[in-house]
Amino acid sequence: MTASDKQSSSTGPSTDNVHADRRFGVEHGAIHKPIHTSVQYGFERVEDLIGVFQGTVKGGYNYARQGTPTTAALEAKLTQLEQGLGTISFATGMAAIAAVFLTLLRKGDHIISSRYVFGNTNSLLGTLEDLGVAVSKVDAGSAAAVEAALRPNTRMVFVETVANPGTQVPDLLGIGALCQARGLVYVVDNTITSPALFQPRTVGASLVINSLTKTIAGHGDALGGAVTDTGLFDWQAFPNIFAAYRKGDARQWGLQQIRKKGLRDMGGTLSSDAAHRISVGAETLQLRVRQTSATALALAGWLQAHPKVAAVHYPGLESHPHHARAAELFKAGSWLLSFELRDPADLVPVLNRLQLPIKATGLGDTRTLIIPVAPTIFWEAGSAVRAEMGIADGLIRLSVGLEDEADLIADFAQALG
Repeated sequence: MTASDKQSSSTGPSTDNVHADRRFGVEHGAIHKPIHTSVQYGFERVEDLIGVFQGTVKGGYNYARQGTPTTAALEAKLTQLEQGLGTISFATGMAAIAAVFLTLLRKGDHIISSRYVFGNTNSLLGTLEDLGVAVSKVDAGSAAAVEAALRPNTRMVFVETVANPGTQVPDLLGIGALCQARGLVYVVDNTITSPALFQPRTVGASLVINSLTKTIAGHGDALGGAVTDTGLFDWQAFPNIFAAYRKGDARQWGLQQIRKKGLRDMGGTLSSDAAHRISVGAETLQLRVRQTSATALALAGWLQAHPKVAAVHYPGLESHPHHARAAELFKAGSWLLSFELRDPADLVPVLNRLQLPIKATGLGDTRTLIIPVAPTIFWEAGSAVRAEMGIADGLIRLSVGLEDEADLIADFAQALG
């Protein structure tokens, strides 16, 4: 079933999700795609082997570094979830982001990024600069700020749907319109919201990135990442497509270059075992996101009223500066929230008194995860960058899990009390 088939379907996203493997075709009547561990794939005719290498035979496999039937099944499910043209899976979310940047940008190009991005993504942008790609970081809450940063050599704009950890929400619609008018590749990281809450193609995104480790897999037992092409970008007008890939269906040029350069050349391949775990975890995506979003909103409201808390950052709160935008685009949901203690000296004692949240890095798990931001995931960035990104010394990040709402609130009450 293709994305166009799905758009005419009368069934909902949860139904499509749990029946995806079966509908796409599974051997022997199984309801899950099996785990294909083979590295090599043989052919009866050498002409077919040659055709797979040259791209004239579709759907074939030659070497597992570029994908397996198991990763292909996951990719089909992700394409359906994002209502896209096609998807490529990677070993991690960072591998997916790196593949997009390093396969589509060249020395002398310019990329505009939101100032408020994941710490490792921010570090990767620094690596791009070392390689000769100019980077401008702006407050993407305004499309005008992105427009003001445009240069003749601008090729790409990158944003996250909800910033980690500050929860800022970019002007996703405005930036999409700008990128479409200027012919720019618009890359949206959908990890925090996931396709359960938001599909970036609705705001004109060219490419959608998901760290599968988090919301989509959801159980903290598999690493993975993915890039989905929405089919909205005209790759014929993009100057960085290699000559060898400028043949056949032009809609596939971007994906082909990312797969060839990002998987074949760079080797950031998702294993079949991890793909299977992610695919099974994804079956409960909508249910998990619905529950964790409701609990996160309740906990955010409770924290906002606590005298020891200086600020709470959660788009579901009406006090959030981007609440209206988040409510319009993705019902202001998600499991991510952060809050600041009035006294940073309370940071360690409060976290140590908590019993239910696990003191660990990571996001989108079934269990609530908690971490002090400044001395851990943003320590390497330095105080100047943290100040620019609004990361206070007393900022705490929460990834809300599936625990009962009353139990989480009671635990925070005793820890803050």
